[in-house]
Amino acid sequence: MDATAEKLTEMRGFNLHVIETEKYKTNTLVWRMKAPLTKEDVTKRALLPHVLQSSSGKYSTTTALRSYLDELYGATLFVDLAKKGEYHIMSFSLEIANEKFLSDSNPLLKKGFELLAEILTNPNISENAFDRETVDKEKRTLKSRIQSVFDDKMRYSNVRLLEEMCKEEPYALQVNGEAADVETITPENLYEYFKTAFLEDEMDLYVIGDVKEDEVKKIAEELLQFENRTPKKIIAENINKRSEVNVVKEEQDVKQGKLNIGYRTNIVYGDTDYFALQVFNGIFGGFSHSKLFINVREKASLAYYAASRLESHKGLMMVMSGIDLKNYDQAVGIIHEQMEAMKKGDFTDQELEQTKAVIQNQIMETIDTARGITEILYHNVVAHTDIKLESWISEMQKVTKDEIIAVANKIDLDTIYFLTGTEAGK
Repeated sequence: MDATAEKLTEMRGFNLHVIETEKYKTNTLVWRMKAPLTKEDVTKRALLPHVLQSSSGKYSTTTALRSYLDELYGATLFVDLAKKGEYHIMSFSLEIANEKFLSDSNPLLKKGFELLAEILTNPNISENAFDRETVDKEKRTLKSRIQSVFDDKMRYSNVRLLEEMCKEEPYALQVNGEAADVETITPENLYEYFKTAFLEDEMDLYVIGDVKEDEVKKIAEELLQFENRTPKKIIAENINKRSEVNVVKEEQDVKQGKLNIGYRTNIVYGDTDYFALQVFNGIFGGFSHSKLFINVREKASLAYYAASRLESHKGLMMVMSGIDLKNYDQAVGIIHEQMEAMKKGDFTDQELEQTKAVIQNQIMETIDTARGITEILYHNVVAHTDIKLESWISEMQKVTKDEIIAVANKIDLDTIYFLTGTEAGK
């Protein structure tokens, strides 16, 4: 379990998390920046990391930057965006060989740090604006990324469910922003936003590998210094419970219907019953032995897929299924039946134990990678908690049938979204 033991230090403007492990032959640096989701900034924020990783002051073209990564024994650099609760998170990940395993004794960790600092603090700018060619290229790519969601009906229907379910809430915003707002971004206003983000975001650096904390701290102190800040926190709002279920049907030229159902769990990461919610979701729809998979897909042969997943920081659970257009009423009915069964405790001890075992295996698989370790540890930053992995697993294993029933009875059905074909009503 020591694989996720982190040593945390408050640095100038950011928190440093060092995870010393001999598990990998590479060292991984993950820089994360967190800010509340807002309509004004979401699209600029979706574009910014891609512009930063495309070129820098020292490496003024993507080719030059990628060539330098090759020189560092094929180091990899990539960026990512995520929504966790009502926060928008930018990630910059750099994976670099550990020189201990090479004949060359070049200090690669230091070189990795220098490159990360270059990307973050020395952008490719002139006259208070990002390089226009880079911004234009990345804007085109961002538009394609946004369009790709519409083209993938499974993703699209989940996005539409959340838009309908979380209207007037920041969580309805898309992680990649809005296509209509991409054109309003200029090299000048993006650079202004870059300065704001590095002044205001909550920033965390994870360093994972066969490293020594003292050395990492020394390098980090030398290369990364920012203004100290008090990061903005989301104030949890009371969500008005719906008096009746919100049902939305949308017609498109599709052969297979997408039935997505959204529930409010009223439980978030850090709550005492969060572990019971995890086990509940595993029995209900999280795995191939779950009720949804067996009853909707296997027994009734109603769905091409049927599963549920949690949004742990927003307190949502989404059911996703692909069904024939004519099977809507029957599929909704069986999904409701499975939820009622959970509320009554209609599940076996075997289902309970099997689910706990699968969850534990999933966690162990996740911490097999440096990126997975970062994901697990970062939950604590988002939720302002400090749940150690050992207690996470032990609390999950202790969950009882009664606790799962109590959790099930807290869950409210909110929205049913059905993407149906134009032929369905004829």
